[in-house]
Amino acid sequence: MSGEQPTVADIFRRAQAIKRDSPQTSYKQLKAQLAREYAGKPFPPLYNLTIPEQDARAPEEDWTAGLPLVRRGIQFQDWNEVASGIVLSLEQTENYESQRGAEGSHDDWHDRSVGINEATAKGVSKWLPEELMKLAEKNNPNKG
Repeated sequence: MSGEQPTVADIFRRAQAIKRDSPQTSYKQLKAQLAREYAGKPFPPLYNLTIPEQDARAPEEDWTAGLPLVRRGIQFQDWNEVASGIVLSLEQTENYESQRGAEGSHDDWHDRSVGINEATAKGVSKWLPEELMKLAEKNNPNKG
């Protein structure tokens, strides 16, 4: 990874890995470690400030909390600022999960399948031949 340009998602995944491997690491220590690890490396591109897999863990307003700091860090070529933003997004996501549970597990409001199950079933029944539908239902253990 010496000369490769990391993405924001790569740096976020690295922060998650550090925290997972060493849960006692404070967010302040994590920020310092990230800034040290990435110092001298090319900055992430500005066109792709996103962490796709986080959308399933917490609401967008939580996991994107640090992205303005990341953007400013990239613009000013400041790894401390980038690390601050990454750690803020990680902290917000972890706090959300510890306080409310994983996204979609605590209430119907956050369940992403609400409202699409009926439409999906309607679309599938319209376009899937009956014999394939029966086969799919037979092989699906979740359907009752």
